[in-house]
Amino acid sequence: MERPVTGRFAPTPSGRMHLGNLFCSLLAWLAAKKEGGRVVLRIEDLDQLRTSSVYAEQAEADLKFLGLFWDEGGSLGGPHAPYDQGSRSPYYQELLGRLEALGLVYPCFCSRAELHAANAPHASDGEVVYAGTCRGLTREEIAEKSRKRPPALRLKVPAEKVAFVDGHYGLVEQDLATECGDFILRRSDGVFAYQLAVVADDAAMGVTQVVRGRDLLSSAPRQLYLYRLLGFPEPAFAHAPLLLAPDGRRLSKRDRDVSLEALEEKGLTGPEIVGRLAFLAGLLDRPEAARPQDLLPVFAWDKVPREDVCLPQGLF
Repeated sequence: MERPVTGRFAPTPSGRMHLGNLFCSLLAWLAAKKEGGRVVLRIEDLDQLRTSSVYAEQAEADLKFLGLFWDEGGSLGGPHAPYDQGSRSPYYQELLGRLEALGLVYPCFCSRAELHAANAPHASDGEVVYAGTCRGLTREEIAEKSRKRPPALRLKVPAEKVAFVDGHYGLVEQDLATECGDFILRRSDGVFAYQLAVVADDAAMGVTQVVRGRDLLSSAPRQLYLYRLLGFPEPAFAHAPLLLAPDGRRLSKRDRDVSLEALEEKGLTGPEIVGRLAFLAGLLDRPEAARPQDLLPVFAWDKVPREDVCLPQGLF
């Protein structure tokens, strides 16, 4: 039996959302609603030192301002609460225990500096491919190193390719051993890693459709490997191009000029912002005001650019 379509918003409350976050949120909403689906709002606040409940509340206000309403999660609540990752550690620990029982988890004592010094980054995205330095440590070596510093926990990956068809970029393949390496499940400070948490939560919340930025495309094979190990149904993935500043740099929450706060101060309304984002996504031939529901008849992934999109000067 086919599962009902469920998409999601998953903002990280480390600052006010910028145009790139909103661009991806719009596409995620349209992709789910085009299929008659639902949308879940989950707050990804794994790192409690870098995130704030104030920004989580602001993210809800920003989504509502644009007319991107959700069906479950956030302040709405629902059957899969809690919807903030900072409150879901016991569930992550349970899944970590299942992976440990498979004999696939080991402690890693490498520092960030050591990783970067010893390994070449993956050519496509600058990620460091872990060389398995700590994979073969003996019990005695682990005990000795543990006295000096707490370890991170890594997942052993096989020398095999994981392939899937992305809803926007088509066939994607990744050799886990050579292009990714054994990856972290829990950091040395006890914070669970994004890869495990996002799989755990999307599976628990019935998410069938993941729409997010192209910068996360390379993480999808790792997550699919986790889905398969844990026996969870796999979602469909569709990755969106990134919005770039006019000079070509990546947008950041530190760039106040592209935050929703700055746009509101300029007097732009929600429909005006949505319409301009839809224009950049190839859904409208000119930047005219539009509500998200107005765009459903024209939404199609083949209209959305594959290349990252530079913000034209003066559009916002």
